[in-house]
Amino acid sequence: MTALIFFMIVLAYLGGSISSAVLISRLYRLPDPRQHGSGNPGATNVLRTGNRSAAVWVLLIDIMKGTLPVYLGWYLEIGPLYLAFIGMAACLGHMFPLFFHFRGGKAVATALGTLLPLGMDMAGLMMLTWLICLGLFGYSSLASLLTALVAPLYVYFIKPEYTLSVSLLSCLIILRHHGNISRLYHRQEKPMLDRFKREDKTSEE
Repeated sequence: MTALIFFMIVLAYLGGSISSAVLISRLYRLPDPRQHGSGNPGATNVLRTGNRSAAVWVLLIDIMKGTLPVYLGWYLEIGPLYLAFIGMAACLGHMFPLFFHFRGGKAVATALGTLLPLGMDMAGLMMLTWLICLGLFGYSSLASLLTALVAPLYVYFIKPEYTLSVSLLSCLIILRHHGNISRLYHRQEKPMLDRFKREDKTSEE
């Protein structure tokens, strides 16, 4: 491993450690996402506050945390396997942020960001899969898990040289969702869509 690759991995981790959910929530004067809803500092939990603008900003920043270091690594002609390490470092920074007492999120948006340099066709398939799964089952965590499972298959047909890299990233995302897997199995996970259905009914009444 060269000094450049090591530097990129460290840079990706530090960038991933910037918790946009916490910072945006402070800017919008919203509850700390680590102490609200699911306790997960991510766009989905910020959305539970009802402020969709804040959630969109969190989503965009989290995606860019994955895209920028991987794209820079690709521009510097770093190989696929090391690009995977850079992407994983960005996700690990989001999951265990150095600047926020290592209390981070699930890194789903950041993982999506790491795939954007592979092309918009790949990113589009990932987002479409997540939306379809969310619409069918109503659980954000289950949609993320299913999308992570099929991501290596998509890459195999689009850019097969990155199959191993994306597989490693998918494993990281699935492992981070171990708590959600347990709650889904015991039917204790809260559906994402229920809250907004209740809000719509309340507004109609």
